[in-house]
Amino acid sequence: MKRIAILGSGESGLGAALLAKREGYAVWVSDAGKISDSRKAKLKEEKISFEEGVHSQEEILNSDLIIKSPGIPDSVNIVKKALENGIPVIDELEFAFRYSSGKVIAITGTNGKTTTTLLTYHLLKNAGLDVGLAGNVGKSWAAQLLEGDHDWWVIECSSFQIDGFVCFKPAVALLTNITPDHLDRYEYKVDNYIQSKFGLFKNMSDEDQVIFNQTDPLTEIGLKTLSVKPKTYWFSSTSNINNGGSLNGEFLHWQLDDKVVQIPLSAMSLQGEHNIQNALCAGLIALLVGVKKDTIQQSLGSFTNAPHRMELVREIEGVKFINDSKGTNVEATAYALDAFQNPLIWIAGGVDKGNDYQTVKSIVEEKVKCLICLGKDNEKLKKAFHPLVGEIKETQDIKEAVRWGQLLAVPGDVVLLSPACASFDLFKNYEDRGDQFRSAVKELKPETIA
Repeated sequence: MKRIAILGSGESGLGAALLAKREGYAVWVSDAGKISDSRKAKLKEEKISFEEGVHSQEEILNSDLIIKSPGIPDSVNIVKKALENGIPVIDELEFAFRYSSGKVIAITGTNGKTTTTLLTYHLLKNAGLDVGLAGNVGKSWAAQLLEGDHDWWVIECSSFQIDGFVCFKPAVALLTNITPDHLDRYEYKVDNYIQSKFGLFKNMSDEDQVIFNQTDPLTEIGLKTLSVKPKTYWFSSTSNINNGGSLNGEFLHWQLDDKVVQIPLSAMSLQGEHNIQNALCAGLIALLVGVKKDTIQQSLGSFTNAPHRMELVREIEGVKFINDSKGTNVEATAYALDAFQNPLIWIAGGVDKGNDYQTVKSIVEEKVKCLICLGKDNEKLKKAFHPLVGEIKETQDIKEAVRWGQLLAVPGDVVLLSPACASFDLFKNYEDRGDQFRSAVKELKPETIA
């Protein structure tokens, strides 16, 4: 019997363990941290061996295959030793791919990938296609395969997941953009990050289809240095596109060979330039797989975005509180800041990932009246924006940040949580940060507004 070790007991790790058990592997789950009680109960129920608080080398290095959580870097000692011993180390998505016969639509990019993935799934589902949703959003793909396969799978892929791909082969792939992010994982070299993103296309053939951002400079660098075989389409919200999606006045415009489709911007439920780009991408994918114009138009109007992404939590006496906790890098936050014409009280900060704030300084100077730094180390944020913002405050308490936002705001202002940083200094993850922000906002009393 072949042995498989699963490093990490999160959503993807548990799903991989369950699928591996079904496929006849002897499974060992190892988590250097604590395994939740519910997951331990499930592992015991399935008679899957596990350990927590340690990685036992003897067990792990006696495996034929290792599946690791995407959050575990290759630099971790046990992973380095496995690779040195010639043991394949892959991602859960790579493992699940080997047991699915469905066609894959894979979506990656530094920004916009979650909204575009959810919107693409929404368009295909509303068109009546047999489609599933997995990857960096939603439930584990491996766990879902225990319940059944689908004809199509829309899968959000992070760079960390792509790094664990060997055979993974999309039929359609999208790269929304590349901006410097997670550089601490890539030796602080943007070329390494570009190469990681382009790893999504390495197994694709000329029978497959890929979509790129025509105006993204780092994508252009990747295309000059890395080979891409699939048929190529483009999107842009600023330039006309003859083979892809673009903005034509007040219309979303797609041209695929001789076919032209236009849908008015007014049909969209989402607002902002970044969401125009998301809609162009999702609509292009839908057209490529055969979805009709009327279905796309109806579905663009009925779509609701994911939590923690430009989410209106509450409006109190003319002040809007927006949860953009998923804005974990500078580019994502730039989209959020630029989406508002109103004066902003901006809540930002957390774990810096090699951020360069130069690209948002002009937006911040124009729109932000107060910056509230929410993190353990706020020096870089304060130094970057001290000359540009009239008032800068700092705290490690999200309830205090929200109260300050309320006191500083006047009717017409927006209190925006868009951190531009990872969450792990004060929170479990960006969801926890967003949930705590939402709870703090809902506790506010209107009469306390100044």
